[in-house]
Amino acid sequence: MLVKLTLPDIIDIVLVAIILFQLYRLIKGTAAYSIFIAIFIIYVIWLIVKAFKMELMGALLGQFIGVGVIALIIVFQQEIRRFLIVIGNRYIERSWFSLDRFFPSIKEKVESPKKAEEIVRAAETMALKKTGGLIVIGRTSRLDVYSEAGEVLRAVISAELLETIFFKNSPLHDGAVLIEDGLILAARCPLPITDQINVPNHFGMRHRAAIGITESTDSLVVVISEESGHISIADTGKVLENITPAELRQVLLKEKI
Repeated sequence: MLVKLTLPDIIDIVLVAIILFQLYRLIKGTAAYSIFIAIFIIYVIWLIVKAFKMELMGALLGQFIGVGVIALIIVFQQEIRRFLIVIGNRYIERSWFSLDRFFPSIKEKVESPKKAEEIVRAAETMALKKTGGLIVIGRTSRLDVYSEAGEVLRAVISAELLETIFFKNSPLHDGAVLIEDGLILAARCPLPITDQINVPNHFGMRHRAAIGITESTDSLVVVISEESGHISIADTGKVLENITPAELRQVLLKEKI
């Protein structure tokens, strides 16, 4: 007996495949991936048990499956959060309903390149001196919660100030600088560390913290390595390593920092 596929059935299958693929991309390389595989295997076993009408095993596994949705939300809360952030960012970037598309801010046009240039100058100087740095640049996610454990500054962005903050003898050098709304919001801020298990061995705590904050928020993070002097950018849980100041400038201008 042949199964007839209608257009809605095809659309349904494609949408489910896309969602599963995106979920796989988000959890690949994390501890959640192993948990997901285990849950999937249990679900397949449950389907087999139901097909063979094994009442006792079916009842036991049925109880597990019954609370499966709640368990998945608890286990995959970070991945779900990251998934929603990615969807929200793409909507905001492509939305035609934003007034900024029709009435762009004059202040943003004038000041944005200058702020980006200050960050680039600081990163370039720090890279040459092998001064470690961690600069978190907020997009739509608010960074206030991460500034509470640091020192709130609300200062104008300048290369000299950033270099002073990350100077090894400065009391503010340990931790991250948070940039939000075109200002240096705070310094010496602790960040969440990623739980990814496939992070390269040469990544230190700065890179791991950069990945962690981009998994929890939609921030863009600039990392300057103290060991190598390389400049890297972290975004959505991934790191682009050893970029040039010119490449950093291009990214920041594109982001309208």
